[in-house]
Amino acid sequence: MNTVPTNRHVWFWLIVVCGTAWDLISKWWVFRDLGYPNGQSQPWLQYDGKDVFYLHTTFNQGALWGMGQGLGWLFAIVGLAAIVGICYWLFVRGAASSLWLTITLAFVMVGTLGNLYDRLYLHGCVDRATGEPLHGVRDFLQMNLPLASFTPLNDLHWATYNFADVFLVAGAIMLFLQSFTAPVTSNEAEKSSSKQTAVTA
Repeated sequence: MNTVPTNRHVWFWLIVVCGTAWDLISKWWVFRDLGYPNGQSQPWLQYDGKDVFYLHTTFNQGALWGMGQGLGWLFAIVGLAAIVGICYWLFVRGAASSLWLTITLAFVMVGTLGNLYDRLYLHGCVDRATGEPLHGVRDFLQMNLPLASFTPLNDLHWATYNFADVFLVAGAIMLFLQSFTAPVTSNEAEKSSSKQTAVTA
C-alpha cells in the first residue's frame, strides 16, 4: 500500500462532499420550484431574440447527452464500480500523490455520486397525476446555440444536463490533459540522478 500526503485526503473529500451537495441541492431546488417534468424558467440569456440558456426539468434514463436510454441499471453498476476504482487507484495505489489527479478524480467522483443517487431512485419523484415513479437522472440546465444567423445550420440544441455532468466532463478533460504528461519511470529517474552526480563530481 502506497502512502499519500494527508492533505490529499482533505482535498479529495472536501471536493466530493461539497460538489455532491451542490448537485443534489440544486436538483431539489429547481425541481421543487419549476415542477416536473417539463417545468421551465424564464430565459437567463438570449441572443438575437432566441433563448440561449434557461432551466428545463426533465428525467434522463440514459447517460450523458441522453445516450443509452433505458440502460440506467447498467450505468448504476458502472457508477458503483467507478467509485470503488477511484478510491483504490488514489489511496491504495498511491495516485493521490499527484494533486492534479486527486482533484481530477474528485470531480469524477462528484459526477458519479450525483447521478448515481438519481439512478437508484433516491430522489423519490413521482408523476403527480398518476403517482407512477419517475425514474432517471434529474436534468435541468438547458442551452441552445443560435447558429442560424451566421451559418446555414439550424440552431444547435445542447443536451439538458445537471451539475454532476459538469463535474464529470471537467474531470474527463483534466484526465485527458494528464495523459500528455508521461510519468517518470524509476529507470529514468536513476539515469537522471546519475547524470546529475557526474556533472557535479
